[in-house]
Amino acid sequence: MSFEEKGTWVYLVVNVVTYAAYLSIILGRAENIPLTEVSYVSTMLWTIGIAIALSIVGHIAVAIAKPSEADKRDVRDKDINRFGEYVGGIVLAVGMLAPFGLAMAEVDHFWIANAIYLAFVLSALTASVVKIVAYRRGL
Repeated sequence: MSFEEKGTWVYLVVNVVTYAAYLSIILGRAENIPLTEVSYVSTMLWTIGIAIALSIVGHIAVAIAKPSEADKRDVRDKDINRFGEYVGGIVLAVGMLAPFGLAMAEVDHFWIANAIYLAFVLSALTASVVKIVAYRRGL
């Protein structure tokens, strides 16, 4: 497994875990109140910040585990990264139609913000999965 593939796995796992934690916290707060009245902004920002920090720490850990691989990146890695980001970008563009529609319909900010967050998470997950599949099966 190449260094880039390991980094992709780190990114995938971090995104799944942090988004699941966000959903768990928000849904836990909504036991006795409507979902749109839950305090979500600080939790969302903290979750995004923690996801960024964990991704950085995870990449550093992978680099420390095999320092000889950390700076080796070939054409295949670049092509796979480009392809994965391209597909992830398409998912993001399509996913942004939902929050755009919600904003046009003047829906509560809670739903718009969460639709944006979900679109970014789905984009990251799609890009990561496409990259992992490309590493395993080729482009």
